[in-house]
Amino acid sequence: MLMKIIGSAAGGGFPQWNCNFTFSRAVRFGKAGFPPRTQSSLAVSADGLRWVLFNASPDIRQQIAATCALQPAADAPPRSSPVCAVVLTNADVDHVAGLLSLRERQPFALYATAEILGILAENPIFNVLVPAIVPRRELIPDEAVEIADAEERGAGVRIEPFIVAGKGPLYLEDASSEAPAHDEGETIGIRILSPEDRKSFFYIPACAAITDELTKRLDGAAGVLFDGTFYTDDEMILAGVGEKTAARMGHSALSGAGGTLARLEDVAIARRILVHINNTNPILDGNSAERRAVEAAGWEVAEDGMEVAF
Repeated sequence: MLMKIIGSAAGGGFPQWNCNFTFSRAVRFGKAGFPPRTQSSLAVSADGLRWVLFNASPDIRQQIAATCALQPAADAPPRSSPVCAVVLTNADVDHVAGLLSLRERQPFALYATAEILGILAENPIFNVLVPAIVPRRELIPDEAVEIADAEERGAGVRIEPFIVAGKGPLYLEDASSEAPAHDEGETIGIRILSPEDRKSFFYIPACAAITDELTKRLDGAAGVLFDGTFYTDDEMILAGVGEKTAARMGHSALSGAGGTLARLEDVAIARRILVHINNTNPILDGNSAERRAVEAAGWEVAEDGMEVAF
């Protein structure tokens, strides 16, 4: 199974268009060690020919242009794509807006939970993906399924979706709401299964809290691509770019007693990679103490174009 991290940043990318924080400036001025990153997305293939996208970021056109495997083959018809399906892990803008760029009457299948499909159905702009061409298929938590293309031909990619702590998308929030984390299907993680189910690699780009149930699920995994959005809970506040904590935004911070590094420290995971990294996160600086801390804990920091095979 081959996985390509085609987008490793959180919403807004790196640098974000209006962000003037230290790290974004470093990217703009070409400072060594600060490569740009597009918004969170993963491509997975069992045969190197047909690809399943996990989340469709607003940067999807740029990501396809940078990834030869996702481009039409030289001998393919005038309209074609090796992308045969898209799987959504939530309905956040940085994970669904790219669907609008895939509207050119190209057949592919769209997979999501009932809750996420309901959010898309309520917004008529997504009707540009005509259901007769782009069928919408419901994912049932804790039920394994082989992803298939629009014509129901299996792609060889088997997954098992499961609910993780999260929250609904920002654009559906009541401005006065505290929006506590909950687990009603708005956010899911994905277990990607190897042939014969010998190994499992997990994709969890958003997670509000690491529960005991989640640690048990991850124990023994070949690897995990995990939510690395923020290093501290108050990161955006201290950076002067926002007023919300990581928890309020539906993300578990990396540091702290209840953070990702501590909660997953003793869980048997062969490979650990941080994805969905916000432009304020100090792990983006390869020379920072925070970067050294995550690497000492056995974590890698994803970059666009990184490949993982298992």
